[in-house]
Amino acid sequence: MKAKRLQFEWNLLVLVTAALVLFGLVMVYSATSGSAALGNANPLGFVEKQVTYAAIGVALLVVVSRFPLERLRALAPTLVVTALVLCLGVLAVGTRVNGARRWIDVGPLVFQPSELAKLAVVVWTAAYLSRRPPPRTLQELARPLGLLVLLFAGLVLVEPDLGTALTLMLVVGAILLVSGTRARLLVSAYGIVFSLAAIAAWSSPYRRDRLLTFLDPWKDPTGAGLQNVQALISFGSGGIFGRGIGQCTTACLNYLPEAHTDMMFAVVGEQLGLVGVTLVILAFSAFGYVGVRLAIASRDPFAKRLAAGVTALVCGQAAINMAAALGVAPLTGIPLPFVSYGGSSLVVMLVGVGVLLNIARGDGARAAAPVSDRGRRDGRTRRAGTRRRGGAAAAGRAGDLRRVAGSRRGAARS
Repeated sequence: MKAKRLQFEWNLLVLVTAALVLFGLVMVYSATSGSAALGNANPLGFVEKQVTYAAIGVALLVVVSRFPLERLRALAPTLVVTALVLCLGVLAVGTRVNGARRWIDVGPLVFQPSELAKLAVVVWTAAYLSRRPPPRTLQELARPLGLLVLLFAGLVLVEPDLGTALTLMLVVGAILLVSGTRARLLVSAYGIVFSLAAIAAWSSPYRRDRLLTFLDPWKDPTGAGLQNVQALISFGSGGIFGRGIGQCTTACLNYLPEAHTDMMFAVVGEQLGLVGVTLVILAFSAFGYVGVRLAIASRDPFAKRLAAGVTALVCGQAAINMAAALGVAPLTGIPLPFVSYGGSSLVVMLVGVGVLLNIARGDGARAAAPVSDRGRRDGRTRRAGTRRRGGAAAAGRAGDLRRVAGSRRGAARS
């Protein structure tokens, strides 16, 4: 892949990300200012915090976009251990909001460890699979990759946070697919995962109610099905062109619970109608296109798997959020990347964009392709290049000596 082609992907990624972030700030203000004013609160309170998180995320994006990928690969175990400790810590000291313990207060800011866990798992999985052949059996898949993912999924389910658990499974599956894992093995693994997820959903009254509500939200439209029903009303009232930015009632005046976080897509539907919804879908489609192109262009195994994982993280999370808002999937509490209110999600998503920009700069895409090393017993690879102790020149000299010796022996026999 030529650098000129990568420059197009780089520019498109920057454009789409900037557009989604700025659009998200406008939507956060329109979704929160009305209810805040009615409650005699600061109408700019939510958007001011979101701007702060966006500034932090952009700063980290710039740093990560210039960070050597080899050093990022080396930091993968540290990231996983840090995320694991924080996910354990939030269960003990985390702030409980709406019955869920997912957040840790850090001064005036709030941090959600499960958001860091998503990116940490992506980086570690990409690093792990870049040095080893793809798993061929369920046993190879389970240790250590499957056990690690199930550990993180179990911790976030305790919070409870079903959406993050599903996202972890999605991104790991994307990296396994890019790594060359056979489809039959993935189908078997996900069959086991979905069975465990069904058991977990049915064993918890909270998750069981959400599942039953998804099947028939109109059975209890003012109780358990309130969020689903009000989201559908928001989409319907928006029509084709919407009511206009700031001109919403269902989504902006507390009729729709968690409108500025989980249900931001419904806010877009009411204010901008079908046109706005379509543009958001196209923006995430363009993001996915860039991510896939970068994964294809990358010749470095780590960069290829990392690009696939980050793309699946952003676009998969967007798809889950949109499906829940439209009523075609159960509510999971997943925010819409870059658009929904939520500092931890915004910062982590922007860091992920920084990783993709790093790959688009050419460090991963033009890296020397690793080749199989027959001297290794573990299936690992070595980077393409000359051999040590003289390289090709030494090999050439050795070949010359053999040819000379062979010719002398032939002359002696004749």
